[in-house]
Amino acid sequence: MKHTIIVDGVEHHHHSLEHALEHALANTEEFSGGKIIDELSEKFSSNAHFYITDAGGFTVAEINAFRRLCFQAGLEYGVYKNTLIRKALERNGAANEQLVTVLHGFSGVIFSKESGNSPARAIKEYRKKAEGKPVLKAASIDAEVYLGDGNLNMLSELKSKNELIGDVISLLQSPATNLVSALVSSKQKVAGIVKALEERKN
Repeated sequence: MKHTIIVDGVEHHHHSLEHALEHALANTEEFSGGKIIDELSEKFSSNAHFYITDAGGFTVAEINAFRRLCFQAGLEYGVYKNTLIRKALERNGAANEQLVTVLHGFSGVIFSKESGNSPARAIKEYRKKAEGKPVLKAASIDAEVYLGDGNLNMLSELKSKNELIGDVISLLQSPATNLVSALVSSKQKVAGIVKALEERKN
């Protein structure tokens, strides 16, 4: 049985999935490595958050299914050769030692513009039907690096900017805050009455 994998719009066929990935990525680097580094560099610079996952345990069908799930969540997922990821990170000044240590085997990258928790939630959602996959190698949230799959639950619970704004709005609308607002308003009214009486007296 031959496996088909599409990398950067090019189909690659091989009897072994890992050989298909290896062959596809090797050819990609040979013929368009510079272009891919340019594209990856732009993605790293335009996305405040990205996750690096282990793509080695995926079948081709699973890669495509996970890519669709990410797309539906407003994320972008791709499988890239480690050397290209490293070079793109170096170009952006983001290739710190922690990230470089996870660049081995087959790597997939999830890009997120808006939310640092969305990739983690997408991984957890996909694991409902593919237990343990994909494995998280590392995550970069606003340039803060988290290493290892053990951080997945914590990352999935991080508050996004919109969620934090929502929390602040809820706090401002809470009964305790309303009481404080009422007291402040009453104080202002009393002060206004006292001032008016003083002016009338004068």
